[in-house]
Amino acid sequence: MGLYVETFVRAGMDELWERSQDPARHQRWDLRFTSIHHLPRSEGEPQRFRYATRVLPFVCVDGTGVCAGDRRRPDGTRVSALRFASDHPLSLLAEGSGYWRYVPDGDGIRFLTGYDYRPRWGRFGALADRLVLRPLMGWATAWSFDRLRLWCERGTPPGRALARAVGESALRALAAAAALLYAPTAAALLVVAAALLLPPLPGTPAARRCLRTPPGRTPAAAPRLLSTLEPS
Repeated sequence: MGLYVETFVRAGMDELWERSQDPARHQRWDLRFTSIHHLPRSEGEPQRFRYATRVLPFVCVDGTGVCAGDRRRPDGTRVSALRFASDHPLSLLAEGSGYWRYVPDGDGIRFLTGYDYRPRWGRFGALADRLVLRPLMGWATAWSFDRLRLWCERGTPPGRALARAVGESALRALAAAAALLYAPTAAALLVVAAALLLPPLPGTPAARRCLRTPPGRTPAAAPRLLSTLEPS
């Protein structure tokens, strides 16, 4: 089952395109990547890139990919597509592909992605992917999309948005712990429930603000641009 995430961003098309397509800007808001760098290319060739993700303080998993974008479509939408792969021994993700769509809608843009990948390590990898990696990737994509939205709409730098998320989570955890230690049972349960269930503050990124299934639950079709890309 592929992953799907969609958000609505009240921003200009060029601003959203640059902050998602430029590697230096992209790596600032996307939790899935620690670094992204374009590789040299000849004129007319699709853009190749290298990415890395820090999985432990001193361990990075890297890979390569190829991407292309179309920003001059007759209907005013834009699209980009990519294929990626990693041969790092610690990477559960072997190879995959995906796309981004930019769809003007009223006073903003529907920004959405669909992607899928093949895990390695046989049956163990398939189980680890289904129970751990795939839910984590879906959450990280949605959380990152909301962080990008806050950057475009409110001017909140991605680093500050992360600090707000960490600070708010810490305060919720402290409130819950204090209630469990010092408050009567009923009151403690209410505080814990509030800490877990109340939505984050408006200026704090939240994965729950994004759609995680296509409207109407109809599988979204990948753009034809994806078929033009050779595996990375």
